[in-house]
Amino acid sequence: MKKEIGKWFMDIAKYVATAVLISSFLGGFEQIWAVYTVGAVIVIAAFCLGLFFIHDKK
Repeated sequence: MKKEIGKWFMDIAKYVATAVLISSFLGGFEQIWAVYTVGAVIVIAAFCLGLFFIHDKK
């Protein structure tokens, strides 16, 4: 069960990274640094949570 949750968080990190890249190319944001910063924080947090849940403590 924990591995599935970890995989889910890893997928969320990939989807957010993809969404930030696509929206930065297609959107006309005035403060693009804010989009990159918030996106990077969410990706790093989801990635770390995914690794935490996938890690097997044997």
